[in-house]
Amino acid sequence: MRRPAATLAAVVALGVGLTGCAKSDPVAGATEAQTHQVVHAMGTTEVPVHPQRVVVLDSDKIDSALSLGIVPVGTAIASESDGLPTYLGDKVASIKLVGLTTEPDLEAITALKPDLIMGSKFRQEKFYDELSAIAPTVFTDKVGITWKENFLLDGQALGKEQEAKDLMAGYEKRAKEVGTKIGDPAAKKISIVRFRATEIRVYGPDSFSGIVLRDVGLGRTERQLLANKEDKRFDSVSPERISEVDGDVIFVCAFGEKAVVRQTEVTGGNLWRNLSAVKAGKAYTVSDETWMTGIGVTAAGKILDDLEKYLITA
Repeated sequence: MRRPAATLAAVVALGVGLTGCAKSDPVAGATEAQTHQVVHAMGTTEVPVHPQRVVVLDSDKIDSALSLGIVPVGTAIASESDGLPTYLGDKVASIKLVGLTTEPDLEAITALKPDLIMGSKFRQEKFYDELSAIAPTVFTDKVGITWKENFLLDGQALGKEQEAKDLMAGYEKRAKEVGTKIGDPAAKKISIVRFRATEIRVYGPDSFSGIVLRDVGLGRTERQLLANKEDKRFDSVSPERISEVDGDVIFVCAFGEKAVVRQTEVTGGNLWRNLSAVKAGKAYTVSDETWMTGIGVTAAGKILDDLEKYLITA
């Protein structure tokens, strides 16, 4: 049962005690000196060199930890109807749920006795002091637009800094290779469309999936360059203006069951069917988990898989 942060003063006090115990009762093979300082969005925190019980508070942190071979003991999720990401396979089976990304369950987190908590200033800033009283807490700043920097910081916090650098270098190398296989990626104007329960979004160059497309060298439609907007992550279109999402290729996903219903309604209509990409058979439904909410190096690799599948001719 999730309990509001305001009612958990006693739990936080217990968390302080647990944090103190962690320093005097370190993990096997470690000593109190085996910590290091991590500079992050909320300041500087002393964290274990090899954390053993990590709690993560957003989907990008699940991707970061599992990509680096660490299975978190707990994670927050975006909504109560969400499950754990399926693209990460069976590795998520043992992870306990600890509330929502917007309202982490402090009592559940404390019960897991973490030695590191990872989250983001963007989503959990108001909980930082309470979380820090439970265990060393490291926050990245923004979400999506800085996903590469976030992954490297996550790697540093997890004691896997070099491994994170290596994985990122491997991803960027493969992205260039995919672009080479496509031939002239800039000539393909790609549209990314996401259905939500109450809106239709187009995703720009500063979104997570937009950055992956840029790394490959793919072109974007004029509408999705968002040249006149300060925030170049995404914009909304109405069903009546669905012609604005057209491109050489359209990648489509949906966030949640209601969004899937909305997608079916819109894509079954004549305005959608008359899009040039749809007529050419080049509108592809892809996973929202990887294209939108994964926001990590493994999710980015899954996007590259889709680009190879749909854009590279045999």
